[in-house]
Amino acid sequence: MAADAMTTGDLLQFHRLSPAGALALARGDGDSAVVAELLGAERSRRLLLMRALDNALSREDDPADDTRVSYAQAWALLERAQRRAPEAFEDVLMSPNTGMWVSLAVRRVRGRAYEDAPRWVAVGHLAALAAAAGTRAGLDFSITVPVRRGLVPLPTLGCAVLPDPHPWNTARVTGRAGRLRITGARGAIVEVAPGWDRRGPGWLPVRRLTLGSGADAKSLVLEELDPYRTFPRPSEPRPLSTAEAATWESMLADAWKVLLRDDPVSAAAMRQGLMSVAPTPRRERFRPHSSTAGDAFGGLTASRPDDVPQLAATLVHEFQHTKLGGLMHLGPLTEQAPDPPTPAWLHYAPWRDDPRPLGGLLQGIYAFLGVTRFWRAHRHTADPSYAPLAHFEFAMWRTQVWSVLNEVRGHEQLTPLGRWVLDGLSERCAEWMTDEVPAAQLRLAHEVAGDHLTRWRAHHLRPPAAAVEEAVRDWRRGSARPPATLAAEPALVPDTEARHLDSAAVLARYQLSDPDGTWQHTVAGSVDGVEASDVLLIRGHREEARAAYADRLSGKGAPVAAWAGLGRSLSGDPSHEAAARLLLGFPERARAVQDALIATTGRGADPVRLATWLGQDAAP
Repeated sequence: MAADAMTTGDLLQFHRLSPAGALALARGDGDSAVVAELLGAERSRRLLLMRALDNALSREDDPADDTRVSYAQAWALLERAQRRAPEAFEDVLMSPNTGMWVSLAVRRVRGRAYEDAPRWVAVGHLAALAAAAGTRAGLDFSITVPVRRGLVPLPTLGCAVLPDPHPWNTARVTGRAGRLRITGARGAIVEVAPGWDRRGPGWLPVRRLTLGSGADAKSLVLEELDPYRTFPRPSEPRPLSTAEAATWESMLADAWKVLLRDDPVSAAAMRQGLMSVAPTPRRERFRPHSSTAGDAFGGLTASRPDDVPQLAATLVHEFQHTKLGGLMHLGPLTEQAPDPPTPAWLHYAPWRDDPRPLGGLLQGIYAFLGVTRFWRAHRHTADPSYAPLAHFEFAMWRTQVWSVLNEVRGHEQLTPLGRWVLDGLSERCAEWMTDEVPAAQLRLAHEVAGDHLTRWRAHHLRPPAAAVEEAVRDWRRGSARPPATLAAEPALVPDTEARHLDSAAVLARYQLSDPDGTWQHTVAGSVDGVEASDVLLIRGHREEARAAYADRLSGKGAPVAAWAGLGRSLSGDPSHEAAARLLLGFPERARAVQDALIATTGRGADPVRLATWLGQDAAP
């Protein structure tokens, strides 16, 4: 842009974190000063991406159908806006949506498409950015911008709605002294008065919130309009109803109060760097969905939460991703994995259904360390009725983060920076491992964490095929013990059908939130991945649950997760110690042998007897 090295050709300097900032990030922390450093680097990155896009477009002799939008006019208007009103230009440039768009646009001109819009619409969004910047700078201008299914998004301002039957078209945006006129291809006109924050005919303004007041105030956009608010692909605007917007505004305000009280370091970082929250449709209870993208620093998407503490934890989770993404733009934490990653590059992640490459696993570790920090404090300030759930959340995430840290710390695929960060995270998590948690919630957290790993193993690990065949022959012959070869290291074979491995955690949350609630009669079959046997187990009816699991696992089509449930229902019973040990530690062996028996004979073995036989040689 106008006075930046990206256009003048001046030598660019490398960004470096201060020692204090680097140390804070390595421990999962980082206040507003650290985030300011990351934002400085992010700004340079975006300018470089804009330069890369400009270079790519200027090298094209015939940009095909891209002539509907003039890139030269867009660049010129952006430069005028930067000169006239640098702050307004910076606000447009540093919008999370701009970061997402320019990253995708550079990929698009290099041949990779991430949306169904024509190239001229996707790349031509540059003109919409220029129109927004020009408007905010108070410039007089006129420029052609893309229309997406009748919608004209103007980043950081709002969205015009035009009666246009075509999926992709153009409109003329004219600015005069801050007043906007958007003229569609069929002559429809939308007029927007200066200020742009009032809803009018054909105009939906960006919804801006202020959370808190005074020194604690936090400005935030409730983003519902910009197509580049969602990751990894753009999506159509989804304007909130009045009731939806009021609910979000109230919950965000309350979540901000909780963060100021229970996690002030995260709150300080978010005050500096969190810019927008894009609501998405509600999910199942206790299964909120949220996401961020490294290209969209400061933005996140989130489904409507169940309660305020859950929303606060979600904000912490996603901003942890944002901080780590900013750090990773300055230096890689892992070696580059193959694309797609081979099994040797994949690992168990306690918060996912699928195996993850090391880079993705580090993102999860970093995010859930922040979640653990939040619940560690909030359990002491929560309402008494909510405290059992908060204690459980702390204990479960602490357990899972710690187990993975111990698994990958010192991994050969880590860079020196990656090893240093993991050492810092391990040191921080170790400080929390001796914190006291009520016995009931601690026991349940450990059981649920183990259940997730058991389900994951049953889905994704495969014993040697020859050993399984030998085990089937030995079982049918009535051999006293299974073959030793079955204990060989299993192969990682990702199961794309693995779903809802968090079901035990979901049921634990139901139980802790409402021990005698009617949910116990309705969740089986209505909550994904939950069966009647799972409800019996979480309610403490182990013998009934055991019978139900055994019945399911005796025939065809049994859910893989039932092996984990059967193991839990047998644990603590001395007469079934071997079977429980096998099923909780090596469920893949029972699954593989049972599947082979059914395939060979048409009938499955009694799963408890089979697990007892297989468990004779299972390591304790």
